Amino acid sequence: MVKLVNVKHPLPETGLTPVVLSDETMAAHRQAVLNRMKEEGFDALVIYADLEHGGNWEYLTGFLPRFEESLLVLFQDGSAKLVLGNENLNMAGKSLIPVQAVHMPHFSLPNQPMNTENDVCGILSETGIQNAEHIGIVGWKNFTSELDDNTQLFDIPSYLMDALRKLCPNASFRNGTYLFIGEHGVRTVNNANEFAHYEFGAALAGNGMLEAMNALKPGISEMELGALLNQCGQRNSVVTIAAAGERFEHANMYPSAKTVSIGDKISLTVGFKGGLQSRAGYAVHSEDELPEGQKDYLDKVAIPYQNAVKTWLENIHVGMTGGELYDLIESVLPKETYGWALNPGHLCADEEWLSSPIYPGSMEVLKSGMLFQIDIIPSVSGYGGASCESGILLADETLKDEIRTQYPELWSRVENRRDYMIHELGIHANEDVLPTSIACAYFRPYMLDQDRALKGTD
Repeated sequence: MVKLVNVKHPLPETGLTPVVLSDETMAAHRQAVLNRMKEEGFDALVIYADLEHGGNWEYLTGFLPRFEESLLVLFQDGSAKLVLGNENLNMAGKSLIPVQAVHMPHFSLPNQPMNTENDVCGILSETGIQNAEHIGIVGWKNFTSELDDNTQLFDIPSYLMDALRKLCPNASFRNGTYLFIGEHGVRTVNNANEFAHYEFGAALAGNGMLEAMNALKPGISEMELGALLNQCGQRNSVVTIAAAGERFEHANMYPSAKTVSIGDKISLTVGFKGGLQSRAGYAVHSEDELPEGQKDYLDKVAIPYQNAVKTWLENIHVGMTGGELYDLIESVLPKETYGWALNPGHLCADEEWLSSPIYPGSMEVLKSGMLFQIDIIPSVSGYGGASCESGILLADETLKDEIRTQYPELWSRVENRRDYMIHELGIHANEDVLPTSIACAYFRPYMLDQDRALKGTD
């Protein structure tokens, strides 16, 4: 169902500009969380953040605490306290929901002034959390272990959890992250404004990937490729990968001065808020340049993989269950043969991986407004990888109309992407699929051959 043929190049998209989250969207965030708190019986939430684990905190405040830690204490009546370190204390006034600041110098960088009359427990008492009886602890992970009591696993620093237990000896504590992510998480569905906000980063990732792929040639360094992958000074959602040959040699994760040679395995990855692009293939023009013993890479790995991507895009739709999609991918790309181990697709937002409704037996319903990554990772012994990871939004007619009306330029990009996918890549994406980048599903396994890509056939 897939073959390597001449394909018209997708061109990097122009006119991309950031879209801020509106006051209406941020007010809806706050109300959605308060509603879920009431449904689940929480008097208060203690929401932890640092730069790498701050998405749930950012969902309410609109920003991250940069290089410090922080807590947001949200009460059922809507009042909120923002516990901040030295260099973020002045950011309380920037919060997009009303908050009162509490200074905790313990959250500051090492050896900065820690002049305070209160210990951690005393400072937390300034939030009023001791008056709550049922407290949700929100880190960034909703645990799904079959062996542990997941409600009692808390992914926040122990000094904070210890102080909360001491301050609130009669309160009940539960992991409350499931209010934000997972099956009924408020963050799993996006409105038109949120899609426009996230589409900017996803489209930038596509542009960076296309620029790096088109610059790939013998002699170019990983650092030069990495500079092309990164775009417009935006913060990455994952470590940027530009690797020629073996990855992570000498424990190095970052682009180095190593240069590309004919026959090298190539890995390229870049991600921003809203989406990621990843490509894996070989630095060759044709199968003749592939390493010995791997000349059938196209048939053994790349074509079956791309057929799974095509199947994913053509069948995913609003209303199907995650389990149905999982089984579909298993039927066309059996895990036992192709070695993939993770979820074949997941949600994203400010984080590269938010959560995933796609797993064996999942009855989670895929909803309009879900922002997905097509993340299928084959691992076939003796061969390099294949990757064409990209992003899409699932949207019903109502959401499409809202996007079309509120963001006509964005809608034009979406229409152009769908047209390219259908007519150039031979992928008849389901009508609910809105690609977030022109690079979506564009895969050149022979990465020095800029004319040919994998195309679906009828």
